[in-house]
Amino acid sequence: MNIHQIVIKDILVRKKKFIYSVFGIAIGIMTFISILTVARAGEARIYSQLEKYGANLSVVPAISQLDMKIGDISLGTVTVGDTYISQDKIPVIRELTDGEIRESLDIDDPGDIALIAPKLYIPVTVNDVAVIAVGVDPIEEIGLRTWWRIGQGDYLSEPDDTLIGSEVARIIELGVGDSIELETHDFTVSGILEETGGDEDYQIFVTLETLQEVFGVQGMVSSIDIRALCNACPVEMIADSINENIAGVRAIAVKQVAAAESGVLERVNRLMMALGGITLLLGGFGVANTMITAVNERRKDIGIMRAVGASRKQIIKLLGYEAIIIGTVGGIIGYIAGTLLSYIIGPFILGEISMSYELQYIPIALLLSCVIALIAIIYPAYKATNIKVADSFRSL
Repeated sequence: MNIHQIVIKDILVRKKKFIYSVFGIAIGIMTFISILTVARAGEARIYSQLEKYGANLSVVPAISQLDMKIGDISLGTVTVGDTYISQDKIPVIRELTDGEIRESLDIDDPGDIALIAPKLYIPVTVNDVAVIAVGVDPIEEIGLRTWWRIGQGDYLSEPDDTLIGSEVARIIELGVGDSIELETHDFTVSGILEETGGDEDYQIFVTLETLQEVFGVQGMVSSIDIRALCNACPVEMIADSINENIAGVRAIAVKQVAAAESGVLERVNRLMMALGGITLLLGGFGVANTMITAVNERRKDIGIMRAVGASRKQIIKLLGYEAIIIGTVGGIIGYIAGTLLSYIIGPFILGEISMSYELQYIPIALLLSCVIALIAIIYPAYKATNIKVADSFRSL
């Protein structure tokens, strides 16, 4: 009978202890896998939220409020700075943005990397209802607002087309093909957006050049949204570069908003990881205790094996193989249970979220469970190799 057969025989004889050991390992692995799966889903949720933000950066005029005083008497505040951004600054913003991305990510691409979407906001009145008209670059804007869906009609294609939000269409009772007059200029409703729950529901969109011409603000925009098309793009560095090199504007890294949510998720994950570590530690103690009990019960068998020529190395192998079997079975069960648990706790922690199983965590589960099991048998193996043949025979 070889050592593998002895291991299988011992497991079959001591089924309950084997099951207890596997259970202890599986509980710890289940906790870890559920945490990793939920964390990955949380990251995907944050990135999807970034997609909904559209822009990673927003460039606005660098205006400020100054308190006007005579002695201790306040005369109120005054706004200092231009309320528009010259379009001449867009090529410079493009150069700085793409340059920072190329340098940071080592990209050798001469083409445009980021989306640069200028906007012009003009308060208007349509059928006695106050709304905001937004002048946009149709190509850049649709690339930025990936969540937009046209409920009726078509997107902006002609200079006199206008795309209206769902609430504007409802409140003013407008439909596709209707005419809108802005500053004596007639526009035709080309499409109506599906409801998004955002500001665009209450806005109307026209081409930037047409709105600039109608309201006499040629070459000016109210803000510039930038979307760096990569999750690892250095948005904070881009913002700093724009603020340092272009006067009269202020760049804000919108990604910092999502970073706050990411920080909260990270702290929750750390807490859960600590819980998982404690659970794994307890599982390891359980395995060690079971193996010590098994060694005590097998003093006679180990003594006989030593008497017939088994070396200490073979005794250690015997316990090591058993630990690997415990770790493998516990890892597989733990992975399955952890994945199922993530489907329960994921929506509870993160709200409405789409969970999915992660096959790449199977090797992690198996490796971690086997390592824990092998560590747990260090002391039992040491104890087993120090059993004296004479002592074991005296116990017969």
